[in-house]
Amino acid sequence: MNRRTLLQAAALAAAAPTPAWAVRTPSPKDTLLYIIAPRDGEHVRGAFWCRFGLRNMGVTHAGDATPNLGHHHLLIDVDEALDPDEPIPSDKRHLHFGAGQTETRLDLPRGRHTLQLVLGNAEHMLFDPPVVSRKITILVT
Repeated sequence: MNRRTLLQAAALAAAAPTPAWAVRTPSPKDTLLYIIAPRDGEHVRGAFWCRFGLRNMGVTHAGDATPNLGHHHLLIDVDEALDPDEPIPSDKRHLHFGAGQTETRLDLPRGRHTLQLVLGNAEHMLFDPPVVSRKITILVT
């Protein structure tokens, strides 16, 4: 490859858009994400409200890349760690609240369940450092 072709290739590579996953969105180190209700160890009957809490960051809709804002994801009975280089999955165990919701009504089957919140950035990616709540356990009766 001659020098001119090499310079052109380098210029094109530098101008190419960077994938969203290539750069992690920073979060304040003192951010606290938590589940307001239900409480850890609580027994609930039937459908119940799950309310989300967040300190030192704000909540917005998915797609809003304003610094220090994100949206909630609720993990239900998830034991696997999330991949920081991939978007947070979206399925029955990984619920997305991309409209900026801060609560939801859950109707889980009877038995023991774990709940954990994760704050996602505009592209459903983890922040750096990740903003994750403590995992709680509830019993649906």
